[in-house]
Amino acid sequence: MIRIVLYEDNTKLRENLTLLIDGAQEYVVCGAFKNCDHILQQTAELLPDVILMDIDMPGTNGIEGLRIVRSQHPLLPILMLTVFDDNQHVFEAIKAGADGYLLKKTPPEKLLEYIREVYEGGAPMTSSIARQVLQLFARPAPDRNDDYKLSEREREVLQLLVNGYSYKMIAAEIFISIDTVRSHIKKIYEKLHVNSKSEAVAKAFRDKLL
Repeated sequence: MIRIVLYEDNTKLRENLTLLIDGAQEYVVCGAFKNCDHILQQTAELLPDVILMDIDMPGTNGIEGLRIVRSQHPLLPILMLTVFDDNQHVFEAIKAGADGYLLKKTPPEKLLEYIREVYEGGAPMTSSIARQVLQLFARPAPDRNDDYKLSEREREVLQLLVNGYSYKMIAAEIFISIDTVRSHIKKIYEKLHVNSKSEAVAKAFRDKLL
């Protein structure tokens, strides 16, 4: 079962999302909350595989919640589900560590697919959001490959991330365990000073690391 913790302040939507996810095979909502005020405690107690999170919430909002979780759980998949499709919110979410960014108008069956995709190491985005991300990081930059001192194996893993491979696919491609893949990705994040797969991929393009 893919264990999901949901953060959404709209009570009706929170209940509907819980019913949708719980009604699908291999998915379960293990917690649903109106804000991120106690997100570290809830993450430690509920041990989610994926966090599904709104941005605009009372108290501790989604962007702040992202930063808090990333400080302790750099590899935990976090998927934003929001009405905001402007550059500022998209950029702030990616910088804070979001692994994917979806709009609330996403069809229910696609939402379940995207949850599985982020769980498997993907970085799903609504197509209009993906175009904005490409535009945000389309500015040319000097070659900075040597600045980050990535090992050959880390460069190989980063290339596979850029190619859209999940953790499981990377493990199969280069004949290592998924735990070893996670270890390499954690080191890549540290060296690139990023907090998520989407930000690592964007930096690889922007700084011409591959």
